[in-house]
Amino acid sequence: MIAIATLLSVIIGLPIGIVLYLTSETGLLQNRVIYQITSVIVNVVRSIPFIILLIALIPVTEWIVGTSIGVNAAIVPLVVSAAPFFARVSETALREVHPGVVEAAQSMGASVSAIVMRVLLRESWPSIVAGVTLTAVALVGNSAMSGVIGGGGLGDLAVRYGYERFQTNVMIVTTIILIVLVQILQMTGDKIVVHFAKRRG
Repeated sequence: MIAIATLLSVIIGLPIGIVLYLTSETGLLQNRVIYQITSVIVNVVRSIPFIILLIALIPVTEWIVGTSIGVNAAIVPLVVSAAPFFARVSETALREVHPGVVEAAQSMGASVSAIVMRVLLRESWPSIVAGVTLTAVALVGNSAMSGVIGGGGLGDLAVRYGYERFQTNVMIVTTIILIVLVQILQMTGDKIVVHFAKRRG
């Protein structure tokens, strides 16, 4: 659930982040209208608590996957909540690229697409990978929350057995597994970031 949701969030969020960067006041394709519309949509979705988003998207989830319960159904609201988050992370990562590098590419006649692919993404890759890690960690918490409506996974286990059947040991074990999972994701992400940072250096 987390792996697929993270992948889809990156696939959707990264292009949105690129659009936000390019159309901003300091971007290569300044467009205030597109930037403001995209920014407002991203901010609105990010501001909705996940549990509310989870319930509000039940009709959409049923339309997309044919059901509102289970692992596949939980992926839809997970992606909707995480993609805007990753879009902002991507935008911030792209802003960290030194303007001089972009100007150098422009002076050599590079197109906008070439600058994005060969300069911006390459230079900001460690930060983007760190953003993927942050997104995955956030999705761990949200995926556990999706268990409230039968979203499957550890959250569903904790709710059905730990909470509803008052099995405290199940709650404790589930919590420990979630903590370990987050630590593994964070440590793996940090190592990948260091690897790309060294290659870039």
